[in-house]
Amino acid sequence: MKRRRSVARAAKTKPGKNAAPPKCAPKLALGQLDRHLGYFLRRLQIWVFQDFIETLRSMKVRPAQYSVLLLIEANPGRSQAVIGQTLGIERARLARLLHEMERRKWVARRASGSDARSHSLHLTADGEKELAKIKSLAERHEARLADHVGPKRHRQLMDLLRDFG
Repeated sequence: MKRRRSVARAAKTKPGKNAAPPKCAPKLALGQLDRHLGYFLRRLQIWVFQDFIETLRSMKVRPAQYSVLLLIEANPGRSQAVIGQTLGIERARLARLLHEMERRKWVARRASGSDARSHSLHLTADGEKELAKIKSLAERHEARLADHVGPKRHRQLMDLLRDFG
């Protein structure tokens, strides 16, 4: 019971250092929603994404962009199709994300040597430099999340969620 309240409280709390519940928000009964894992996962996702976006506002990076950058860093030269499949990002949306990152000179798309229809992805020198700053901010975000739920429960939650990842 205590764990459920904590997740629900986290989902209802505005992200950031001075997190506070919304003002004048009426407390409604959740009915059957109180038994739906998907509802609480979505509420938690919203809370986590809001904190991430606020923490990385200065870099103008969204969660999907960050994920793409990390995968390219960990897998240089892989195709954009494989990156998109791994992250579950549809082709058109990934193409728009990559176009924006190319415009910012963070990512280079190169024709694949094995398939002329495919592009391999690489971080540029600027991309590597900016990603280091982004990762530093993202670490602050992750530390805040771990602090909010407690180290032990954070590890447990990560272990549970990795089973689905």
